[in-house]
Formats: sequence, C-alpha cells, structure tokens
Amino acid sequence: MYYQSTRNPKQVVSASQAILQGLAPDGGLYVPQSFPQFDLNWDQLKDYSYQEMAEFILSPFLDDYSPEALRACIDAAYDDKFDDPKIAPLAKVGDRYHLELFHGATIAFKDMALSILPHLMTQAAAINHNDKEIIILTATSGDTGKAAMAGFADVPSTKIAVFYPEGGVSDIQEKQMLTQKGANTYVYAVKGNFDDAQTQVKALFNDPDLRQKLADQGAQFSSANSMNIGRLLPQVVYYFYAYAQLVKAGAITAGEKIDFTVPTGNFGNILAAYYGQRCGLPVNHLLCASNDNKVLYDFFQTGTYNRKRDFKLTISPSMDILVSSNFERMLYHALGDNSDHLTALMAQLDQDGLYQVTAEEFQAFQGISGEFASEDETKDEIKQVFEANDYLMDPHTAVASRSYRKYLDQVEGAKAGVIVSTASPYKFPATVLQAIGQDADQASISERLAKLRELSGVPYPQAIEELEAADIRDKIILSIDQMEAEVLKIVKD
Repeated sequence: MYYQSTRNPKQVVSASQAILQGLAPDGGLYVPQSFPQFDLNWDQLKDYSYQEMAEFILSPFLDDYSPEALRACIDAAYDDKFDDPKIAPLAKVGDRYHLELFHGATIAFKDMALSILPHLMTQAAAINHNDKEIIILTATSGDTGKAAMAGFADVPSTKIAVFYPEGGVSDIQEKQMLTQKGANTYVYAVKGNFDDAQTQVKALFNDPDLRQKLADQGAQFSSANSMNIGRLLPQVVYYFYAYAQLVKAGAITAGEKIDFTVPTGNFGNILAAYYGQRCGLPVNHLLCASNDNKVLYDFFQTGTYNRKRDFKLTISPSMDILVSSNFERMLYHALGDNSDHLTALMAQLDQDGLYQVTAEEFQAFQGISGEFASEDETKDEIKQVFEANDYLMDPHTAVASRSYRKYLDQVEGAKAGVIVSTASPYKFPATVLQAIGQDADQASISERLAKLRELSGVPYPQAIEELEAADIRDKIILSIDQMEAEVLKIVKD
C-alpha cells in the first residue's frame, strides 16, 4: 500500500513514511493510492473486540508494519486508558444509536486515533531508520490539543507544540491542555481563531528554510492533526466496529445499509466514514453536521466552498472552523484523483477565499450531504433528548442529533441511523447545564461538574477527577507571527 500527495502524483511514499512526514513536502495531504476490499463476514466480525477490529482494518493500510509491530501498537493504545472495555460502545438513545467515542483519557473522540499515533510514529521511525528528533506541530480547536499532548507526553525523541485560539475553547478544554504533564509538551494560546493557527502551522511545515534549520539541528516536523494519515486511518476502525455492534444487537441484518451523522469541523471524522464506505462498509448516507460556521453545509447545498464569511464563536467550539483541511482529500477523490485540478482549486481558495466545482463534479458527492443546527437548536436538542431519554449530550453531539432529526423530516424511508458522539458532556458543563435549564453562570468549574454528575447520574470520568487536582502551567499567549520563533526555541530546548 502506497500513499501519494493530493497535489503531486509523483510524491509517493509508504505508510510509515507518510506517518513520519505528516504533511507532504508540496503542501498536499497523503491519500491511499487504492482502498482495500475486505471480506466482511459479519457473523464473525460481530464478535470481534475493538483491538481485533483495529488489526483487521489497519493491516492492509499499514502493510510495511510487521503484524507483531502493528499488534503491539494496538495493544498499547487501546488498554485501560479507556473506561469501557468496548472502547467505543454503542448507546441506544430512543430509537437511535449513539457511537460513544469519548471513553478515552481526554473524554473526546480524538483519543481514538491519538492513543495509537505516537506508537505508529515511533515504529515508523524504526522502520525507516530515522534518528531525527520529531517536532510535532498541531493547531487545535479544542480537543486534538489535549489528546495529542497526552499521547506524546514523554515519548522519546519527540516534542509536541500545540496552538489553540485564545478565547475559542471551553474552560475545561483549556484547563486540560494547561495541566498536561510531560517535559516534551508545549502549549500556546494564539491571538486569532483556529483557521489562523492552522494556516500558520501549515505555512511553517511548508517553509523550506525552516525545514533546513530543523535538519541542521537533527530534527524534522510531523503532525498530530488529522492531516496526518496516521490520525485518519485509525478512525476508520470505529465505523466498522459500530456496524458490527449493530449486527450483534440484532438492530440490523448483515449487509443492510445504515446512515452515519457526524458533527464536523475539519472533516476528518466523516472522511474516515467515507473511507470505510470505499472499503465496503454498507453505508447508505453520510450526513455532515455543522454548527453556525456552516461552510460545509453551504458547499453541499451549492457546490461552492466559500470561507469569506464572519467567523462565529459557538457553544460547539471544536467545529468553529471555516477551512476544513481534510476536505481537500474528499475533493481530490471527487475530482477523480486529479492533482492538477485539486491544486488549482486550493490555490483559488487561498487567493480568493472560495472555489466552485462543476455540476458534473458535484455529482461525485452523492451519498453525502450537509445539515446544520443553530445555537438555539443545539441547546433545545440537548434539552429534548435529556427529558425524553435521561441522556445528556455534549453540544457537538447535539449538533449531529438535531441535524439528523432535520434530515429525517426531509427524507422518506431513511435507514437505521448512528449519531457519532464526539465528546463527553463533562467537557462542556456550563453549556449542557444551561441547555437543560440550570443556572451555571456564576458557578465555578467544580460546581458545574458536580451539578452535572448529580443530574446525569454518570460518575466522573478519570480525566475529570485528575483535572480537579492538577497543577496548571503558566499560560503563554502568542500572536500568529510569533509562532515560528517559539518553534525554533522548542527545537533548541
């Protein structure tokens, strides 16, 4: 299995090389040259553990890893860091199922991939006899930062720098990042929004002079964002695992097609579902759920991607994104793997802030559509589902739940539906409490968490227990143009 850049078909590497590099040297994203077709014996697969499913799905994608090495990565990732032995359990909520991806160390779906990425990267360095120090640069809209820092903390020969938008993450998200231990972890608030931070991170990756400075110091860049194919591929696993659980529960028959609704900002999570579909997973429809920053919803309505709009800070901050980096991969596939056309559209987005696909090209997006939920709809969905089912959702999951509700109102004969639940409600206590009619404005974080525990009856996850007693590091705030200097300090540190 080989991977090529979305922007240059001659830039071809192995899986381990793609994971080490993170981003292609030409600024493109690595994509598989082909998709494996699995023998999907659901009578057998329904009894797989999560670890067994991960090995089954990842083996052909990561075929330059020995079976023993890959299994070691999987076993190290999916262990008692997760508070449920199923790792990604399905919860029945009314007549729908929620795929709960928040049972890991930082109670958000990023744990599903970032628990394994450090092990994949360390093994990739060994496969390629790479003795360079790996400098990981990551922009985060809230959840990736903590999960990446937790995954790479004290991993030998690595350093990780996380940049998050000042004022653009929840109190809990910020505290999680500022309490992360590890001598090789660095975290910065930046003046600007997520797109500003992400754009600068990509610029640093693509700066040949900076790349040479790192090489002179015996270092190289990599990424823990879903721009890294090593972040994306492990996410494919839980879609197959969810389907297997539905078969086992008797909710569907083997081979029956189902819908997935995914709350989406950077597009990686729903792209993983699309990759699963390309590998034979029986998917009827993929619904891309957006908040008020609905650039993706508008694309699926019009065929025009237009980032020229007001950026809104919302109660679902991990989706506050106007430039969805992983959409480049989806667009590349929709254009028939045409690198030249893709590169031209990406240049147009950089220069003009928008691009438009033709009506013929837009047809390639059949089977995936967009929906969105406003702030008020998101709060109302949290309240409705809690009152009807005694089940609390975080605001991102609520965006997906309301979006699917709206989709069902428009589509007759919709298939069985899975809501992808991306974070624990404990990650957003103020928003969740306010949505269900509780006054949380004047309460401390500890008081909000205690109230949420009382109302939900769900014990604190370990991440919350640790957060209460953790020491907080000094907060460093940077302007965007100070990021490069900080990166160079990290290399020399």
